[in-house]
Amino acid sequence: MAKIQYCGTGRRKSSVARVRLIPGKGSITINKKDLNDYFGMEILKREVRRPLGLVGAEAKFDVVATVHGGGFTGQAGALRHGISRALCESDPENRGALKAAGFLTRDPRMTERKKYGLKKARKASQFSKR
Repeated sequence: MAKIQYCGTGRRKSSVARVRLIPGKGSITINKKDLNDYFGMEILKREVRRPLGLVGAEAKFDVVATVHGGGFTGQAGALRHGISRALCESDPENRGALKAAGFLTRDPRMTERKKYGLKKARKASQFSKR
């Protein structure tokens, strides 16, 4: 018999998180490390747990995720997005609360690309009259 699991993909900036929710006691594993070992700042740990707390599923599911790209803040946002999508898959009743909290919306802010002739995306060399 196959184990029940719910999958969700989350994205933010250049980070991508593949999340699986497995019925369990509430442990969160990211890239084969515990949540507390992976993220140093408390605010990022809280951000990852928020969707589970909103629908009251902290102790119902174990979260197993792989995340790559970007920095820690982007990865935490991608995990939040992925967990929210997986929770919608597990129970369609969760969708309304998660949507109202804004957890199902992908954060569209990306790094602007560098343009030719400029030093960075918008920074140009200093104008010289002579």
